[in-house]
Amino acid sequence: MFRSLARKKQQISREECIGLLTRETRGVLSVIGDGGYPYGMPMNHFYCPEDGKIYFHCGKTGHRTDSLKKCGKVSFCVCDRGESTEGDWALTVKSVIVFGEVEIIEDSHKITDITSRLSRKFTDDEEYIKNEIEKYAAGTVLLALTPEHICGKTVKES
Repeated sequence: MFRSLARKKQQISREECIGLLTRETRGVLSVIGDGGYPYGMPMNHFYCPEDGKIYFHCGKTGHRTDSLKKCGKVSFCVCDRGESTEGDWALTVKSVIVFGEVEIIEDSHKITDITSRLSRKFTDDEEYIKNEIEKYAAGTVLLALTPEHICGKTVKES
């Protein structure tokens, strides 16, 4: 069902893909939007090692949420910032694309747990995290992406 990578030599392992999903803080989540057009938006995410799902949070209304209620199939792309060798302008960039289905989770306990864990990717200020969750959790929807296919690669710009 999913295409294999055309340039096999550039493919990274599943473990490297999971590492990238775990380390990086943002990616682009693409849904099937209005009129069948793709709708991609930058999103913070949390890769959960216990269940292998990727979690996002968003509001209860809007283009993304409406689109997901119609069709849960998505792609999610994450890339690192790249590295260069001294004296070389070209970056070597790793990226991963995940295909899967998203379910909308409205369970307040799950929202609190996952958004707390997501927040710790950005800050270790537990008081700040607690206050943010108290203020915004009731208006938050949690999206859980169950991966069906994960593929990553390394590319050197030139």
